[in-house]
Amino acid sequence: MREIEWKILSELMKNSRLSDRELARKIGSSQPTVTRARNKLEKKGYIKEYTMIPDFSKLGYELLALTFVKLGKGLSPEEVAKAGKIAQESLNRSAFATLMLERGHGLGYEGVIISYHENYTSYVELRRRLRQHMFLDLSNIETFMISLKDKVHYRPLTFYAAAEHLLKMKQNEKKE
Repeated sequence: MREIEWKILSELMKNSRLSDRELARKIGSSQPTVTRARNKLEKKGYIKEYTMIPDFSKLGYELLALTFVKLGKGLSPEEVAKAGKIAQESLNRSAFATLMLERGHGLGYEGVIISYHENYTSYVELRRRLRQHMFLDLSNIETFMISLKDKVHYRPLTFYAAAEHLLKMKQNEKKE
């Protein structure tokens, strides 16, 4: 990617409401150049969506849960794909906000769910729904919960830090 594209991505991660004119001013380029570059980034899939991050505690959520799951033994790739589809459909019908459902590896687990909950009862409902899925090893479901009511937050969910990191990473590449 060209440097201008890195800058555009970084600025949009900080504020996706910026117009092309505002973006051009911030990165020191012309508005038509920014428009062409933004369109290219969208077409190539570097920009998936434009969004904002609300204050979830003000919206009535009390908990953020990172739930780690282990798949059952001996699932074929087809069964893993089917399990993912079933889980996604179930979570889409849920009473809680599921931000992410992904496979991966670490800490002895093979999947993670990141979800917001209005209260502990909502989180218990997530656990109940997970127990309905035969493809999960039910003895291996662990959760790390964050209280959104806590007065101290070290670095809440935002893409600002990631945007700054992208630019620093690109600047370090140029120096080398």
